[in-house]
Amino acid sequence: MLLSSAKVVTYSPAYTLVPTYECFNRCSYCNFRVEPGSRPWMTLEQAENILLPLKNQNICEILILSGEVHPFSSRREAWFQLIYDLCTLALSMGFLPHTNAGPLSFAEMEKLKNVNVSMGLMLEQLTPQLLNTVHRHAPSKLPQVRLQQLQWAGELQIPFTTGLLLGIGESEDDRWETLTAISELHQRYQHIQEVILQPHSPGSQQTFNAEAFDPHQLPHVIRKAREILPADITVQIPPNLLQDDNWLLACLDAGARDLGGIGPKDEVNPDYPHLQIQRLREILHSGGWELVTRLPVYPQFLRNR
Repeated sequence: MLLSSAKVVTYSPAYTLVPTYECFNRCSYCNFRVEPGSRPWMTLEQAENILLPLKNQNICEILILSGEVHPFSSRREAWFQLIYDLCTLALSMGFLPHTNAGPLSFAEMEKLKNVNVSMGLMLEQLTPQLLNTVHRHAPSKLPQVRLQQLQWAGELQIPFTTGLLLGIGESEDDRWETLTAISELHQRYQHIQEVILQPHSPGSQQTFNAEAFDPHQLPHVIRKAREILPADITVQIPPNLLQDDNWLLACLDAGARDLGGIGPKDEVNPDYPHLQIQRLREILHSGGWELVTRLPVYPQFLRNR
């Protein structure tokens, strides 16, 4: 018996390339960054050697995920050129690039639009109070800076992914305010593909001393997000951060419909391995859901590509 379309959950078969882990921000919950200058950057030759075997593995999305080089750094131009060249390489090999490299200038976004099918940046939370806590040493986490990225993406008509990080010191009202800001920008530009609701999940590298976001609250957040966001924005949840099958199914019942890019490693949450796709299919099937693949650019945006 075929499942109805209302019971479909999507994901993107993906692989993540990290040009550099170095970042001038020091968010206290981060499990990704290293100190600037402590590791060499990825080379195009290394990237090509990684991508070649992937051509036979049904991978469609190459996520270019980078730590942030300061806008006024002498290395900024070289960093941006490396990201651009990695996208160009991925495209030339038949993959679809999606870049998430922190706040960019309008000119940088405009250039990357030519070599990406979509791009992204997490808003995380818009409350300025976090600048005194988890974002105390994170200059690019200014709410107005990150909102500006979403506006520029709209002006450039870049299919965009954004999202919230839950459980980093925000209130419920802060979450609804952030979702409302996303909704208002999308209603103006019609460019947001999906909103990620990512529960804080403590990792081995972070200094932020807080418990994991209570997974029992996540269905409530999803339902509220579905009330606030336009219907054409998909709500995405990361299945590797939900440590119980029933929590995952409850999130789908609440309105989540996408599981994001799934590949060998979650670079942002390295302590939480991705589930094997077959295991995910089994979990979803037990709840009457069908797992299907998607591209990193949603169908409604293809007409503009």
